[in-house]
Amino acid sequence: MATIISTSQLKIGMYVNLSSAWHAHPFLTNSFTITSPQQIKKIANFGIKTVSIDENKGIPVEEALQQDMEQPDKNFAQGLTAASEKLQETLDNHNLPLPERAGLVHSHSVDMIKNLWGTPIGEKIAEFKRGIFGIVEMLLAHNDAVSYLLRLTSYDYNEYIHSANVGLLGTALAISVLQKKDRHDLHALAAGFFLHDIGKIKIDEAILNKKGELTREEMDVMRKHPGMGFRILNEARQMGDESRIIVLQHHERNNGLGYPRRLRGNEIHLYGKICSVADVFDALASKRNYRTQLTAFEALKTMKEEMLDHFQRDIFEKFVLLFK
Repeated sequence: MATIISTSQLKIGMYVNLSSAWHAHPFLTNSFTITSPQQIKKIANFGIKTVSIDENKGIPVEEALQQDMEQPDKNFAQGLTAASEKLQETLDNHNLPLPERAGLVHSHSVDMIKNLWGTPIGEKIAEFKRGIFGIVEMLLAHNDAVSYLLRLTSYDYNEYIHSANVGLLGTALAISVLQKKDRHDLHALAAGFFLHDIGKIKIDEAILNKKGELTREEMDVMRKHPGMGFRILNEARQMGDESRIIVLQHHERNNGLGYPRRLRGNEIHLYGKICSVADVFDALASKRNYRTQLTAFEALKTMKEEMLDHFQRDIFEKFVLLFK
């Protein structure tokens, strides 16, 4: 069966039939199987816009295009698995000094988030959750680990590092606020903290990476990311209510001036309030290309003097105590 496709759709394994005229193409034969990227490039460079494919002799067009769609998922999944395995090796290596372990845990967390953001499908989120489980156990077992992790927020800012920082800070704060009470699933909460900004994968990179303040129109787009993240987790069917609440409410503010629903006070879930403190702190304490980075002390001082009505006071006070 002959199918006409664009030259840009050519894949290795397809069988092509070119014009029989010797001057119409640069090959010695008119019909052959594509065996290398160089052949595809040669066809394109010769100015050939479309080609005829014999699907009985080579890979069918639909199968080739489907493989092309699935390959990125496979690569991302392999990257996530590798990062998850490295994280687990670090967590299991009790011979490493705790400061070094904390640094590696942070680094591997960033890699896991980066690979997950590529295609946040259910299977990948399930593997991500398994990695987060080990981080929670480390924080529960080692109080000193929190102090070492708090020193890691001075990295250059990007969305992956920010998500890892908020994941670790939010988990540490949740342990302090909730006092290890059984009715709270700290593993589910931690997953929500790490994935709080997952909706940003739907936001234009020009807005995410803009140097300087956003326009009103750009900010309107940005304010959609909590709802987008909530829908991503719903569709993945891997996260419980705890995680989805965090993703949806981490930008709500105690004074009612947050988004997306302008909730106020007790209308905001406790988990959302915990994440908002960690999120704002890291935004202030991380290096940004449009303002001077604040030290941890300066960030906490700014939150207390200029933003205290954003947060539930006792939660903010427990966060400050993490730094002592």
